[in-house]
Amino acid sequence: MRLLECGDTGEIRLMEDLPIDKIPPYAILSHTWGPEEVLFRDMTDGTGENKAGYAKIRFGGDQAWRDGLKFFWVDTCCIDKSDSAELQDALNSMFRWYRGAAKCYVYLADVSSYQRDADGSPSWELAFRKCRWFTRGWTLQELIAPTIVEFFSMEGVYLGDRESLGQHIHNVTGIPLVALQGNTLSDFSIEERMSWVKKRNTTRKEDKAYSLFGIFDVQIPLVYGEGEEKSFGRLLEEISKHDRYLANLHSTDPRLDKKRIEEAKGGLLANAYLWVLDSPDFRRWHDRSESRLLWIKGDPGKGKTLPAENEVTVLLNNVILMTKKLEEKRKMVQQNRINNEQAQEAARGSAWTVPQLQ
Repeated sequence: MRLLECGDTGEIRLMEDLPIDKIPPYAILSHTWGPEEVLFRDMTDGTGENKAGYAKIRFGGDQAWRDGLKFFWVDTCCIDKSDSAELQDALNSMFRWYRGAAKCYVYLADVSSYQRDADGSPSWELAFRKCRWFTRGWTLQELIAPTIVEFFSMEGVYLGDRESLGQHIHNVTGIPLVALQGNTLSDFSIEERMSWVKKRNTTRKEDKAYSLFGIFDVQIPLVYGEGEEKSFGRLLEEISKHDRYLANLHSTDPRLDKKRIEEAKGGLLANAYLWVLDSPDFRRWHDRSESRLLWIKGDPGKGKTLPAENEVTVLLNNVILMTKKLEEKRKMVQQNRINNEQAQEAARGSAWTVPQLQ
């Protein structure tokens, strides 16, 4: 993922491509494309500032800086679209990138905060409901994926966020408020989610289907030129396959998994994992009282279940043993208390009867 960096003196520069585990906190810009957008090549050869679209990039950088963020991302210039492999990866990652942003700024180029009604009151709300941003295919995921979505006028004036403007957004898009509030997308049917993009448009017909990758959590190869019908056919096929996989998933008891695996292998795997329990890394984790999470990582079928089941069994046995000891201690304390009370009662009785005999 390439990010733009805001310098201390206001300059904006394009960073090198970063691996996923090295990405710092960042903001992300959502907008509609217009004339003279700043592209990847413009940023690399230093001519970006000469284009009209640089105003949006400047706005994104300034707003991120005000929010304490040094880095931000813009789709026009942070993707090298001449590289087909990079473009494929970017479109597959787009939903995740928007979801991972600290904030998403929606720049509305056709909404002015200076619009006034006849009585002088602000009238930007009507322009907001009719703005082009709600008609574009890619902005659907840009509306839903981020944690925080803030809307700004063409002048860079804050209009509200997804929560405060939720009813307006629902009225325009038909997307349920609970979906806008972060509910799991799989809670909504395939048909309902498909309806969210029905009235939206994309410049390239296939992008109407590709823009839904994140909405359905699927990926398919990009085949520009196949047309909208074929791209949606492939998308629906992948969604159907994904749903079948999920339907086949079920929770299992690791102890039953161990039995099943050992029986399937003719008992050859019995105790084959015990070397793990003697390894230095495991012993350090096991012997430290503050240890909590044990993460067993490996490829499928490489034997993670067996040591995990063994450790679960050991922990359960330790809990049972500790519970028994605590119960025994509780009974002992209770018996000692009863014995002490009986002894005190007997002593009080002796003290009372002795004077009577004198």
